[in-house]
Formats: sequence, structure tokens, C-alpha cells
Amino acid sequence: MRAAASRRIDREIETVRTMIGMYCAAQHGGAAGLCENCAELAAYAERRVRACRFGADKPTCQRCPVHCFRPESREAIRRVMRYAGPRMAWRHPVMALRHLLVGRREAPTLGKEGAR
Repeated sequence: MRAAASRRIDREIETVRTMIGMYCAAQHGGAAGLCENCAELAAYAERRVRACRFGADKPTCQRCPVHCFRPESREAIRRVMRYAGPRMAWRHPVMALRHLLVGRREAPTLGKEGAR
């Protein structure tokens, strides 16, 4: 079970990194990798996904009741998702389909501790 949870988190991180890469290449001309800002965003997103209180049960960030990204990072990742999301179906169809299926998952409840 632990290995499956880890694979799910790793897949989500891979999806986010792929989307940031697509965005960076188109918007910043990052053909040789991510620009500094996009690399920082990718590292930040990975830290936040790995630290998610829901673990492997985490919903997509859009459906999550806890918004753990800083406001400026949240806006940056929204721009990335708006750009790369529709293009994922053509460039990475399996990854896009997985992301859509996970996006249909119900968000877990917070319980008594509530939101941060």
C-alpha cells in the first residue's frame, strides 16, 4: 500500500513538472530546461505535494479544501495549468487522462482540526 501511495504522489509531481516544462518552453523559451522562476515553482510545488496532509488520498489542488500554496505561487501554478492543461491531451494523453480521473475524486474531509 505504501509503495502505491508513493507512486501516486510521484505521478502527480511528474504531471506538474511536465506542465511547468510545457509552459516554460512556450512562454520563456526554455528549450534547454526550466528557467529560474519555473524551476523554483516546480521545486515549491513538489515540496507542497509531498507535504500534503491528505497524503496519497489528496485530491487535485483545485478540489482541495486546504490551499497550502502561497498566494503568488498559487496564481503562478494557475497560469501554468490554464496554459498546459488543454495541451496535455495532445502531448501527454495518458498523463492527462490520469489527471482527469484523479480530478473526479472527492476531496477528503478535514475532520476536527479544520483548515490551517
